[in-house]
Amino acid sequence: MNTFGGPAFFIDRSDINTDEIIPAKYLTEISKKALKPHLLEDLRLENSDFDPRSPALQKATVLVTRSNFGCGSSREHAVWALEVNDINVVIADSFARIFRQNMFNCGILALEAAPEDIEKMFNLKGEVEIQVDLDNGRVTAQSRETGERVESSFTMNPFDLKLVRAGGWLAYADQQYS
Repeated sequence: MNTFGGPAFFIDRSDINTDEIIPAKYLTEISKKALKPHLLEDLRLENSDFDPRSPALQKATVLVTRSNFGCGSSREHAVWALEVNDINVVIADSFARIFRQNMFNCGILALEAAPEDIEKMFNLKGEVEIQVDLDNGRVTAQSRETGERVESSFTMNPFDLKLVRAGGWLAYADQQYS
């Protein structure tokens, strides 16, 4: 079984669309690896010096954001850009429906948390580590600096949980139909 969690990177904005996750000009790439350096390169955040090449984003395996993550077009390249950058969890208070399903199909967790829990995660100081307990539907975010913790619960459709546990749709199909 895959483990989910790790260092978190926080993006304080709602409505991050698929063009901001991976710009459309890279849709002609024929490998996922070619998408790697372009994750979030067109994302603009008000009153922020956001840099998509920042060391904190480069080492993150979890993104925490606001509502409607992955809106826009339904192309799978945006999820592939997360996957090739080792992002295994995105936590938001909502996702675009097709984007969320594409995440599960690729074996990445799209976890919806209550806005107040997300706000508490944003308020943790310093570097934050997030762990996901799939069996109990719990997320724990902990500040490395202060030790302060935030816990949140989630639920998932049983089939989506099977997809994620298997590592995505292709791995699930191999397990079930080989």
